[in-house]
Amino acid sequence: MKLATLKDGTRDGRLIVVKRDQSAFVPATSVVPTLQAALDQWDALEPRLRALAEDLESGRVRGEPLDVRALHSPLPRAYEWVDGSAYLNHVVLVRKARNAEPPATLKTDPLVYQGGSGTFLAPTQDLVLPDESWGLDFESEVAVILGDVPLGTQAKDAGQYVKLVMLCNDITLRNLIPAELAKGFGFFQGKPSTAFSPFALTPDELGAAWKDGRVHLRLRSTLNGQVVGDTDAGPEMHFSFFDLIQHITKTRALTAGTILGSGTVSNEERARGISCLAERRMIETIEQGAPRTPFMKVGDTIDIEMFGPEGTSLFGRISQKVVAG
Repeated sequence: MKLATLKDGTRDGRLIVVKRDQSAFVPATSVVPTLQAALDQWDALEPRLRALAEDLESGRVRGEPLDVRALHSPLPRAYEWVDGSAYLNHVVLVRKARNAEPPATLKTDPLVYQGGSGTFLAPTQDLVLPDESWGLDFESEVAVILGDVPLGTQAKDAGQYVKLVMLCNDITLRNLIPAELAKGFGFFQGKPSTAFSPFALTPDELGAAWKDGRVHLRLRSTLNGQVVGDTDAGPEMHFSFFDLIQHITKTRALTAGTILGSGTVSNEERARGISCLAERRMIETIEQGAPRTPFMKVGDTIDIEMFGPEGTSLFGRISQKVVAG
């Protein structure tokens, strides 16, 4: 089942069910008005949403043409947005970029931060950049939307709480982060509003690619029309989504509608490319003594997409242009 949120002038938009080929949609208002409301009653409402999706696929219900530009983030706002850093290659490279050592618990204890969730960017919304010196960077990720998750959930039991999967551009202002971290209290200004893919999919839509709490497909990042990353999202995700859920529920329960990110998808094989500019800059520093690639500037564009075995863009495309603030 493929879900999305149509902009309608309200904060939370209007939930729609989308045809697999993304050509058409039907409003879900006969079942539930918003995605958050659906997540609040997921066990009761998911079968009805699936029935609507089946009617759309079979032609029993006539859909309306879909324009991705009319869509908001699947959840335009969320109770919580928690992002991990599950790809160890990314952690190592970016820490080197800050002249910092990886934590001693790198392989045993996941890194997470809690981002702002009051406003998310639509998948085709411009990235407003008031000052290029801030070091704007994209970060291509996979994310999941959770149902209610109990305190102390173990990884072996976590799969039942993953309701939807989507993609993410976890935007970062790299040059603001070192000064924030130097205060010893995390970062805030370095993480502006995040963007998510047009469509959120139930895990079964991914078939065999959804395995052990990981999405075993390639994530493509295209900067200014050039493919800069075609990274494997599955094999090198050291901590699965199930592991991350166990970690973040150690001391608290999570409410339905919590979004959990994988962190920047990263592979040790250089040929797979990058999912953020910080990695390229670090590689340049290692190989050439200094970074040469600039961070994003006004006029740049970034597209983030993931394709299924048949070449279909599963989650739709995050496509954003940098504009002056």
